[in-house]
Formats: sequence, structure tokens, C-alpha cells
Amino acid sequence: AREVYRLVSDEVHAIVKEQYALLNEEILPQLATEGIRFLKRGDWNDAQREWIRGFFFREVMPVITPIGLDPSHPFPRVLNKSLNFAVELEGRDAFGRSSGAAIVQAPRVLPRVIRLPRELGDCEYAFVFLSSILHEFVHELFAGMKVLGCYQFRVTRNSNLFVDEEEITNLRAKIQGELPQRHFGDAVRLEVANSCSEAMTQFLLGQFNLSESDLYRVAGPVNLVRLMQVPDWVLRSDLKFQPFNPGTPKALQKCHSVFDSIRGGDILLHHPYQSFNSVIELLEQSANDPLVVAIKMTVYRTGTDSVLMQSLLRAAQNGKEVTVVVELMARFDEEANIGWATKLEEVGAHVVYGVVGYKTH
Repeated sequence: AREVYRLVSDEVHAIVKEQYALLNEEILPQLATEGIRFLKRGDWNDAQREWIRGFFFREVMPVITPIGLDPSHPFPRVLNKSLNFAVELEGRDAFGRSSGAAIVQAPRVLPRVIRLPRELGDCEYAFVFLSSILHEFVHELFAGMKVLGCYQFRVTRNSNLFVDEEEITNLRAKIQGELPQRHFGDAVRLEVANSCSEAMTQFLLGQFNLSESDLYRVAGPVNLVRLMQVPDWVLRSDLKFQPFNPGTPKALQKCHSVFDSIRGGDILLHHPYQSFNSVIELLEQSANDPLVVAIKMTVYRTGTDSVLMQSLLRAAQNGKEVTVVVELMARFDEEANIGWATKLEEVGAHVVYGVVGYKTH
């Protein structure tokens, strides 16, 4: 297992290095030529700096709490994949305490990418990273002290739920008990800015009981997933993939009743190339059709806003026999599935909690 882990680690380090090289050497420069720029601190003009400063004091500073590290303030619990900043300090704070380091945790409510007003930019779309704003104004959080360095970092924790479904009598209750601890599992990876000092890097590795092989130095934001929202802000269809619209089988295109179509012959649905709306329509019609007496199905992943589950609830409320096998070990969807299962039980549906052995996607 250790050898496999080493091979995976080597491969992932290479992938991450390539990922940031593509971002910095190809994607961001090409976006800049199209009038979409991500401004570094050195690129800010006076007007931009003043607006960003106001944003910091108005939106950022009120919701963050710096934690000085000293004998009375131990290293804080860091949530899985949360954005944090390690700050190296010199001097004494307002209470006369001398702290060589502090941790600043960025709440998830704060946007990681901020768009500047159009009139402040020399291009159509100008963005700044939250990390750049904190780097620029982090000294405002430590009155009387000198900031020697500020480095973003992120910890990935083991999010497995340690549940032996054969050894417990109430799987649902056990999983509900495990969910609150998911964000605080053992650390398995540390990502730090490539500018992070060696002393701070070693300090963080020690705090999370990690080795050099678990360390990833990155040349940019530690969470690139947060860039996924940018295309929604940029109204440039010529730079985006054409939207894909899944089709509908001919047998279902003109018929108002899915049951009538099925009576005419079997219908094969090929997802995602064909729309899942046909399945939703079948369930919705079943929930309201007086000739339907029972609905039985297995539910794996649902999400918190599910039209499918709403149809099942309505069917049960209409007096139909609804039996649903709910997969409790649907990774990262356990809480949503438990919530829906509870609602189904409340309206009289029969819910079977299971751990499906073979899952076909």
C-alpha cells in the first residue's frame, strides 16, 4: 500500500504542477488578450487600490478573526479544504504579547474572486483574488506588529466515514453521528503558496503531522475550483463551449402520456446524451395517475433540491405505495439522502436504508 501511495503521490504532484503551468502560462495570458484580466497587487492603480481597500474594510475585515499562536492560543482546527493564511509576525500586539505567527481563516461566505467595477478597469473584465486582498491588507489585522510574510494554505483531510454496516444495528444514526466530524479527519495533503518560507512550511507540516511527500507548493490560488464561477460573469459566448442540449427519443416527443408511449414499445434512454426529463416526467405522471398503485425504486444521489424526490413525496401523499431503497453511503451526499429519507417516512413511504454493493454510473 505504501508503494502504491508513493506512485500516486508522484503522479499527482506532476499533474498539479502541469495544472498551474497551464493556468499561468497559457490560460491567464490568453484571457488577458481578450480583455479578461486577473490583476496582481503590483498591477493595481491608485483608484483600484482605493476601491479594494474599501472592499476589505467593508466586506472582509468584519468577518475574519486572526488567531495569534502562543501558549494560550494553540493552533486552531482547520476545516477540510478551507482557505487559510499563515502570517509571520514581529513585535508585540495591543496586549503586549509577543507572537511570531498567526492564522487567519477565510470564511466560506467570502468570494474567492472579486470583480472590479467596469469604470475602474482598463479592460472589460477585471478580477482580483481574495488572497491578493488579504496579502495586501493583512497588516491592518495586527496593529503595532510588523508582518514579515503572509502565505495562503489549504489542508485536505480524509473524508471517509468509518462505518461498519455489518456491526451496527442503526446505519442511519451511525452515519448521522459521523457526518459532523468529516471536516476534521486526518490531514492527507498540504497545499501552500510557492512563496511560503521554509520555516513556515515545516511548521505547518508539523502541525498536521505530514511529510514532504504530502506537500504541494502551488503558483497561484490553492483552490482553482473557485474559478468555475468566472465564466458565468463573462458574457462572451465566443470564448465558451457551445451548450449541449440532450435530445428526447422520438417516441416521447409528441405524446403527452409517457405510459401511452411505453405501450407502443420499449424506449431506450441513453444518458447524458438524451434528456433525463423523460424519467422525471414518468415519475410526475405516476404520482398523479389514479391507475398507478405503487412505485418502487432505488435512490443513490439526490442533492438538496430534487424534483425526483418531490415527485415521490407527492405520490406517497396521494396514497400510493412508495418503496425507496436509499443509499446511505453515497459519498458526500449522505446528509442530503438522509434528509430526503426522513421526509419520505413522514408522508408514509416505506424507506429501506442500504449500502448498495455494486454501483453502476
